Amino acid sequence: MNEHNNKLKPNSLIKESSPYLLQHAYNPVNWLAWNNEAINLSKKEDKPIFLSIGYSSCHWCHVMAHESFEDKEIAKIMNEKFINIKVDREERPDIDDIYQRACQLVNGNGGWPLSVFLTPDLKPFYVGTYFPKESRYGMPGFGEILNQLSQAYSIKKNDINKTTSEFVEALANTSKDITTSNNSIIDKTVLDESALNLLQMADFIHGGFGNSPKFPNVSNLIFLLRYYHISGIEKFRDFVTLTCDKMIFGGIHDHLGGGFSRYSTDQKWLVPHFEKMLYDNALLVILFCEMYQISKDDIFRDTVEKTLDYILRDLTNNEGVFYSAEDADSEGEEGKFYVWSKKEIISEIKIPLHQDIFCEYFGITEMGNFEGKNILNVKYSFDQLARKYGLEAKEIKKIIELNSAKLFTIREKRIRPQKDDKTILSWNALAISAFVKGFKITGKEKYLEAALNALEFIEKEIKSKEGYLYRIYKKGEVKILGYLDDYSFYINSLLDIFEVKTDSKYITLASHYADLALKYFWDIEDNNFYYSSDMHESLLLRTKILYDLALPSGNSVFVSNLIRLYHITGKDDYMDRAEKMIKGSISSAIDNPFAFGWLLTSSYLYIKKPIEITIFSKNTKYSKIIDELNKMFIPNGIFAILNVEDTSQDLDKHSLFKNKTMIKEKPKSDFVLICKDFTCTPPITNIEEIKQILASDPSKERIK
Repeated sequence: MNEHNNKLKPNSLIKESSPYLLQHAYNPVNWLAWNNEAINLSKKEDKPIFLSIGYSSCHWCHVMAHESFEDKEIAKIMNEKFINIKVDREERPDIDDIYQRACQLVNGNGGWPLSVFLTPDLKPFYVGTYFPKESRYGMPGFGEILNQLSQAYSIKKNDINKTTSEFVEALANTSKDITTSNNSIIDKTVLDESALNLLQMADFIHGGFGNSPKFPNVSNLIFLLRYYHISGIEKFRDFVTLTCDKMIFGGIHDHLGGGFSRYSTDQKWLVPHFEKMLYDNALLVILFCEMYQISKDDIFRDTVEKTLDYILRDLTNNEGVFYSAEDADSEGEEGKFYVWSKKEIISEIKIPLHQDIFCEYFGITEMGNFEGKNILNVKYSFDQLARKYGLEAKEIKKIIELNSAKLFTIREKRIRPQKDDKTILSWNALAISAFVKGFKITGKEKYLEAALNALEFIEKEIKSKEGYLYRIYKKGEVKILGYLDDYSFYINSLLDIFEVKTDSKYITLASHYADLALKYFWDIEDNNFYYSSDMHESLLLRTKILYDLALPSGNSVFVSNLIRLYHITGKDDYMDRAEKMIKGSISSAIDNPFAFGWLLTSSYLYIKKPIEITIFSKNTKYSKIIDELNKMFIPNGIFAILNVEDTSQDLDKHSLFKNKTMIKEKPKSDFVLICKDFTCTPPITNIEEIKQILASDPSKERIK
């Protein structure tokens, strides 16, 4: 709490735990959190609601707060004429989803801050995003909007009520499922058409999709790698390689401290929006792990390690779970923590040759590339600079690493951006999966330990006694029952951990949470999942999130969860539901693959069919076969690792292990069983033979 805040009287948000709500606890606005009391107050006083939705690391949320919500005159109008409610979109994505749809319907786009004016029965009658305090660039001023809408609500209440009722009907149509006939045949042509349509949106010069702003869109890149795997067409892999290289070398990547910003404001990945989100970094780690498995290029492994180390250092709390984000701003300026003048760099790097090489490598100039300062971005390869300076490439690399570490130490003394220190279950689950994948390609135990610690904490603290999951944890308190993505991503992370630390308890947990989701979230008519459960608060609408954008949708991830669970447990209902989900949405995915990347990834798993790889080892911690297989790109693989001396009979209850643990003539060395379509190889001990069998795995062209 700063000195300025000490002089101000807090509003009711001071009782909240959300960092975003606490940022507004000293506004002169009488903010209320979203609850029945606030909504009933609107009805009692017959005042419209001003609903403001954002999140703690949102730059334009800070701008609007500073311009309007900290302004006493604006606050006076708000307090007199409205009931003012603040919502953290990361805590309540269900509320955000409804009113983002309203904004999209009216304006053709949405975003944050989201500014919505509601009748007391929560129907929107005016919606927008950021409003400046005074009108500019054709945008009305916020004070002007407040006065006009308050007056309209007083004079034209009946008209507003009639209009909002019609609008809500249109809004309800946006949340209806985009389904096709359940007779759709799902075969490889679905992937062919989707991949080709997606590649038409590709930027083959700078990587990524479209112009600017440019987001990583990891779901789409992961699908294209699977399409490369099933088709063998190299241009799909090459495009993903290009995109990954451009992101890794660009300014969106924090070259000193590791981690990636949320998106690039330009087409070339140079100028980021400097906020760092846990989910972006987790998804990028998963992507780079797969790129390493395909290419064996050290740049991907090094970037994975650097990013995971950033999460461990800056986004992990003392209890072993992960914070949500770091802000873009520090000391009131966007990016101030991350940028450098050339003078600052030269004053810290004393050796002239090192100064020249470092500045050339990272594109450091007197003029700068961002408001007179420099965002570090890689301009030349080690080989290019080695030729220019007459040195070995490894010497150039050493110079860059040595001086990067020096500047990182200096940067750590700066005032840091604010951290959003709440723990979101779904984002933590993505981070668990990222640490598991990082462990697989690096063999570093600390990454597996991080995943296991987080999972253990979730099981102990972020679930109810009845076995339900919560969404939010902070400082010993949980709140808000889990939404679909919390269940979906967490089940996925349990299945990922099972593949490197095979224990029946992980399958028991994954099945338990899958069954809960099927009971409380499933829409029996449309054969997919609502975003909120039967146990959640009833809102204006009960929506579904089907699109895979910055985050994959819970529905898309659940499809692959069900396929994996079916192959492990043999429970037919899991596969039946997965098939219905794919058939219900696949034509929409073909038409708009950009919005369905993860659904297409799940469809790939269904079409290609999983291949079961069970490894038997005398020492599961140090096995050459395990190490080799972990570094192979087998996106349709379902792995299990068993100690040959101690095969738990508890696993035999699962279909995946039936009869496998009972092999009588076991080889003396580590061996592998590979199974597909209910047929298994005999035990194989030779890694080259294993690679040969996996390479010859035939694709199934048509699934009836």
